[in-house]
Amino acid sequence: MNSRPFTLCLWFDKEAEEAARFYTSIFKDGKIGKISYYGKEGFEFHQQPEGKVMTVDFEINGQKFQALNGGPIFQFNESISIVITCDTQMEIDTYWEKLTAQGGSEVQCGWLKDKFGVSWQIVPAAFHEMINSADKAKSSRAMQAMFTMKKFDINALNRAYQGPN
Repeated sequence: MNSRPFTLCLWFDKEAEEAARFYTSIFKDGKIGKISYYGKEGFEFHQQPEGKVMTVDFEINGQKFQALNGGPIFQFNESISIVITCDTQMEIDTYWEKLTAQGGSEVQCGWLKDKFGVSWQIVPAAFHEMINSADKAKSSRAMQAMFTMKKFDINALNRAYQGPN
Protein backbone atom coordinates (compact mmCIF):
# COMPACT_ATOMS: atom_id res chain seq x y z
CA MET A 1 0.00 0.00 0.00
CA ASN A 2 1.40 3.39 -1.02
CA SER A 3 1.61 5.79 1.92
CA ARG A 4 3.29 8.66 0.10
CA PRO A 5 1.61 12.06 0.30
CA PHE A 6 -0.48 13.22 -2.62
CA THR A 7 0.73 15.77 -5.14
CA LEU A 8 -1.89 17.95 -6.80
CA CYS A 9 -1.27 18.59 -10.49
CA LEU A 10 -2.55 21.88 -11.92
CA TRP A 11 -2.84 21.99 -15.73
CA PHE A 12 -1.95 25.32 -17.30
CA ASP A 13 -1.76 26.35 -20.93
CA LYS A 14 1.72 27.90 -20.74
CA GLU A 15 1.83 29.65 -17.33
CA ALA A 16 3.10 26.80 -15.10
CA GLU A 17 6.32 28.47 -13.98
CA GLU A 18 4.68 31.88 -13.55
CA ALA A 19 1.89 30.33 -11.47
CA ALA A 20 4.27 28.31 -9.29
CA ARG A 21 6.35 31.41 -8.60
CA PHE A 22 3.19 33.43 -7.86
CA TYR A 23 1.86 30.85 -5.38
CA THR A 24 5.19 30.33 -3.62
CA SER A 25 5.55 34.10 -3.19
CA ILE A 26 2.24 34.27 -1.30
CA PHE A 27 2.98 31.62 1.33
CA LYS A 28 5.94 32.17 3.66
CA ASP A 29 7.07 28.55 3.39
CA GLY A 30 6.49 28.29 -0.37
CA LYS A 31 9.31 26.80 -2.38
CA ILE A 32 10.02 25.82 -5.96
CA GLY A 33 11.35 22.32 -6.56
CA LYS A 34 12.37 20.55 -9.75
CA ILE A 35 11.61 22.08 -13.14
CA SER A 36 11.44 19.75 -16.14
CA TYR A 37 11.46 20.67 -19.82
CA TYR A 38 9.96 19.27 -22.98
CA GLY A 39 12.35 17.34 -25.18
CA LYS A 40 12.06 16.50 -28.83
CA GLU A 41 10.57 13.11 -27.87
CA GLY A 42 6.81 12.99 -28.20
CA PHE A 43 6.46 16.26 -30.11
CA GLU A 44 3.83 14.62 -32.32
CA PHE A 45 1.67 14.25 -29.17
CA HIS A 46 2.42 17.30 -27.03
CA GLN A 47 3.25 19.81 -29.81
CA GLN A 48 5.50 21.73 -27.40
CA PRO A 49 8.88 23.09 -28.50
CA GLU A 50 11.98 21.45 -27.12
CA GLY A 51 13.25 23.34 -24.07
CA LYS A 52 9.87 24.74 -22.99
CA VAL A 53 9.00 24.26 -19.31
CA MET A 54 6.90 21.11 -18.95
CA THR A 55 6.41 20.82 -15.17
CA VAL A 56 7.30 22.79 -12.07
CA ASP A 57 7.19 21.06 -8.71
CA PHE A 58 6.41 23.38 -5.82
CA GLU A 59 5.23 23.23 -2.23
CA ILE A 60 3.10 25.53 -0.12
CA ASN A 61 2.10 24.94 3.50
CA GLY A 62 3.50 21.42 3.27
CA GLN A 63 1.27 20.51 0.31
CA LYS A 64 3.04 19.34 -2.83
CA PHE A 65 1.89 20.62 -6.21
CA GLN A 66 2.97 20.16 -9.77
CA ALA A 67 2.22 22.82 -12.38
CA LEU A 68 2.04 21.41 -15.91
CA ASN A 69 2.20 23.33 -19.18
CA GLY A 70 -0.20 21.06 -21.05
CA GLY A 71 -1.66 23.47 -23.57
CA PRO A 72 -5.12 25.04 -23.86
CA ILE A 73 -7.08 21.77 -23.84
CA PHE A 74 -8.37 22.01 -20.25
CA GLN A 75 -9.55 25.00 -18.21
CA PHE A 76 -9.95 25.41 -14.47
CA ASN A 77 -13.46 25.57 -13.00
CA GLU A 78 -15.06 25.72 -9.57
CA SER A 79 -15.53 21.95 -9.28
CA ILE A 80 -12.05 21.85 -7.73
CA SER A 81 -10.84 24.47 -5.27
CA ILE A 82 -8.03 24.90 -2.78
CA VAL A 83 -9.17 25.68 0.76
CA ILE A 84 -7.10 27.86 3.07
CA THR A 85 -8.29 27.76 6.67
CA CYS A 86 -7.36 30.96 8.54
CA ASP A 87 -7.27 31.83 12.22
CA THR A 88 -7.50 35.62 11.92
CA GLN A 89 -9.13 38.29 9.79
CA MET A 90 -5.66 39.56 8.93
CA GLU A 91 -4.81 36.17 7.41
CA ILE A 92 -8.06 36.17 5.42
CA ASP A 93 -7.45 39.72 4.20
CA THR A 94 -3.83 38.98 3.22
CA TYR A 95 -4.58 35.83 1.22
CA TRP A 96 -7.65 37.46 -0.34
CA GLU A 97 -5.71 40.52 -1.46
CA LYS A 98 -2.76 38.56 -2.85
CA LEU A 99 -4.80 35.90 -4.64
CA THR A 100 -7.21 38.38 -6.26
CA ALA A 101 -4.37 40.70 -7.33
CA GLN A 102 -3.43 41.21 -10.97
CA GLY A 103 -6.67 39.98 -12.51
CA GLY A 104 -8.12 37.64 -9.92
CA SER A 105 -11.78 37.98 -8.98
CA GLU A 106 -13.98 37.78 -5.92
CA VAL A 107 -16.77 35.25 -6.11
CA GLN A 108 -19.01 34.59 -3.09
CA CYS A 109 -19.07 32.84 0.29
CA GLY A 110 -15.30 33.00 0.76
CA TRP A 111 -14.51 31.89 -2.80
CA LEU A 112 -12.25 33.66 -5.27
CA LYS A 113 -10.49 32.95 -8.53
CA ASP A 114 -6.86 33.89 -8.97
CA LYS A 115 -5.45 35.39 -12.16
CA PHE A 116 -4.91 31.89 -13.59
CA GLY A 117 -8.52 30.82 -13.00
CA VAL A 118 -7.78 28.54 -10.03
CA SER A 119 -10.56 28.62 -7.41
CA TRP A 120 -9.68 29.16 -3.75
CA GLN A 121 -11.76 29.20 -0.58
CA ILE A 122 -10.45 31.47 2.18
CA VAL A 123 -12.31 30.29 5.28
CA PRO A 124 -12.01 31.17 8.97
CA ALA A 125 -11.46 28.12 11.18
CA ALA A 126 -14.21 29.44 13.48
CA PHE A 127 -16.76 29.13 10.67
CA HIS A 128 -16.38 25.34 10.61
CA GLU A 129 -17.14 25.28 14.34
CA MET A 130 -20.14 27.59 13.89
CA ILE A 131 -21.85 25.57 11.17
CA ASN A 132 -21.25 22.32 13.04
CA SER A 133 -22.65 23.67 16.29
CA ALA A 134 -25.22 21.62 18.17
CA ASP A 135 -27.22 24.84 18.46
CA LYS A 136 -29.02 24.82 15.10
CA ALA A 137 -30.32 28.40 15.45
CA LYS A 138 -26.76 29.72 15.87
CA SER A 139 -25.53 27.56 13.01
CA SER A 140 -28.35 28.80 10.77
CA ARG A 141 -27.58 32.46 11.52
CA ALA A 142 -23.92 31.93 10.66
CA MET A 143 -24.87 30.29 7.35
CA GLN A 144 -27.26 33.13 6.51
CA ALA A 145 -24.53 35.68 7.21
CA MET A 146 -22.08 33.75 5.04
CA PHE A 147 -24.43 33.94 2.05
CA THR A 148 -24.27 37.75 2.17
CA MET A 149 -20.46 37.85 1.96
CA LYS A 150 -17.82 37.59 -0.69
CA LYS A 151 -14.76 37.72 1.57
CA PHE A 152 -15.47 36.34 5.04
CA ASP A 153 -15.76 38.85 7.88
CA ILE A 154 -15.09 36.98 11.13
CA ASN A 155 -16.64 39.69 13.35
CA ALA A 156 -19.86 39.76 11.29
CA LEU A 157 -20.03 35.95 11.40
CA ASN A 158 -19.56 35.99 15.17
CA ARG A 159 -22.29 38.62 15.62
CA ALA A 160 -24.71 36.59 13.50
CA TYR A 161 -23.79 33.37 15.27
CA GLN A 162 -24.32 34.89 18.73
CA GLY A 163 -27.63 36.44 17.67
CA PRO A 164 -29.51 39.38 19.13
CA ASN A 165 -28.70 40.22 22.74
